[in-house]
Amino acid sequence: MLRILLIRPGATEFDEQGRIQGTLDIPLSHDGRRQVDEVIAAVQDVAMDAIYSSPCQAAQQTAEALAALRGLKARPLEKLHNLNQGLWQGMLISDVKTKQPKVFRQWQEQPERVCPPQGETLLGAKQRIAEVLRKLLKKHKLAGSIAIVAPEPLATVIRHVLCQDDLADLWQTCLGCGKWETVEVDVALAGRAALGDG
Repeated sequence: MLRILLIRPGATEFDEQGRIQGTLDIPLSHDGRRQVDEVIAAVQDVAMDAIYSSPCQAAQQTAEALAALRGLKARPLEKLHNLNQGLWQGMLISDVKTKQPKVFRQWQEQPERVCPPQGETLLGAKQRIAEVLRKLLKKHKLAGSIAIVAPEPLATVIRHVLCQDDLADLWQTCLGCGKWETVEVDVALAGRAALGDG
């Protein structure tokens, strides 16, 4: 079994304002830096063999702070960029809800059926994420622990690909800045099945 510590970076100003961040590259806010300190304290006794992160600033800042105390190097992975929300990026979630209520409701209930204008489909994101996870599981095929620092909604999609569970409301998960969870993965089974088709 491989233990994956799935860590959400601290908040950015966009998170605090309720804006759709997507692939926009925004640093941690003041509160976000405080959240990172709290995460580091909470996981201080959890073993980690390696730390990977999304390439966005907030995730890299979080991963680097964690790595500095572990004597490890945080490794950003380009294909772990957040979901591309296209023309919705930078918009308030409440504005999308008001201006496009039908699409907003469908994104909450059936995100696989919605593609933001000029954005990325959820299926495309899942395939991209599965490819990265297959490589990480192959690299860390022996029992151990790795950390992956990823913003929402990417973190929820990573968990979904690993566990094959239901996808929650991908915008409600934005409330989870600075949170973490452990996902246990049977490397042999995941390599053959869970990560097979995205």
